[in-house]
Amino acid sequence: MGITNRISFRHWRGDLFGGMTAAVIALPMALAFGVASGAGAAAGLYGAVIVGFFAALFGGTPTLISEPTGPMTVVFTAVIAQLVAADPEKGLAMAFTVAMLAGCFQILFGVLKLGRYVTLMPYTVISGFMSGIGVILIILQLGPFLGHATPKGGVVGTLTNLPQMISTLNPSEMALSVFTLAVLFLMPKRFRRLVPPQLVVLIVGTVLSLFLFSGVDIRRIGEIPMGLPSLQLPMFSAAQLRIMLVDGLVLGMLGCIDALLTAMIADSITRTQHDSDKELIGQGLGNLMSGLFGGMPGAGATMGTVVNIQAGGRTALSGLIRASILLVVVLWAAPLTKVIPLAVLAGIAVKVGFDILDWSFLKRAHHVS
Repeated sequence: MGITNRISFRHWRGDLFGGMTAAVIALPMALAFGVASGAGAAAGLYGAVIVGFFAALFGGTPTLISEPTGPMTVVFTAVIAQLVAADPEKGLAMAFTVAMLAGCFQILFGVLKLGRYVTLMPYTVISGFMSGIGVILIILQLGPFLGHATPKGGVVGTLTNLPQMISTLNPSEMALSVFTLAVLFLMPKRFRRLVPPQLVVLIVGTVLSLFLFSGVDIRRIGEIPMGLPSLQLPMFSAAQLRIMLVDGLVLGMLGCIDALLTAMIADSITRTQHDSDKELIGQGLGNLMSGLFGGMPGAGATMGTVVNIQAGGRTALSGLIRASILLVVVLWAAPLTKVIPLAVLAGIAVKVGFDILDWSFLKRAHHVS
């Protein structure tokens, strides 16, 4: 087993186009997940760069694209909320430490060669778990979708405050959210092949907010620090140590499931065979390094992986190119994102929640014994 993933310049043209296309899709998703988690848009971008780079370099699936995903975002959101409530000053730093712990657990799983057993979990368990995460993601975005900040208290807090949020909704922001969701659901397939709908709504939604709602107070991303992220040293609290370890284990196991299921999808398209244990080590290194630099944890992303393959990506070079393009955005183009409305990102996140739901299984669940 080699140290690095399979990298070859024989397919450099396909890898170049695959990486570029995956980067275009990753940008709006990273911003949306960063804001949705409470860690901030910058953390989403950092996670997309760092997890994507290290997982591509050291993983075991050449075409896998790794970045913050819907399931990982939902769990990380709960981790942040719990730790910030317990310690407002150090809670966010401890949440990034949980991301590091998740990476360490994943590396341990890979070293112990447990990768092959992850995908043996019953389909009904995985389907129910993922569908539950999809529902949670949708509920958590109801506040921003209606033009409000996300209420404290997670799902319960959001549902409790829902009547009040509906009665005091922001019409301008809700219009942007509905527009975003409509484009994502209704954009014809022939146009989807030319440009990702997430990028379309990000650009068009931002332009509409600047011209149609120029005199309206609309919540936006705001300033994102330009340049390399600063080092976040691990921070522990004796009172929260047990909770942090459990959260790290849960986050790490979810990342393993998310990544290896996506790796199996990549195998089915490319007719190749991934290395499960090597992939877990690569994912673990990515999450460990992402947490060290204040980035969100991530896993294999189905949408990015499929698009990468369809655009010609065949080796890990495509993932490295994608991470490099996003790094350029972080270093030099981050200020351009400050005017993006939070309502547009909420619409993108809600669509991801719908996509996570296993509709085919839900339709036949009542027939399953």
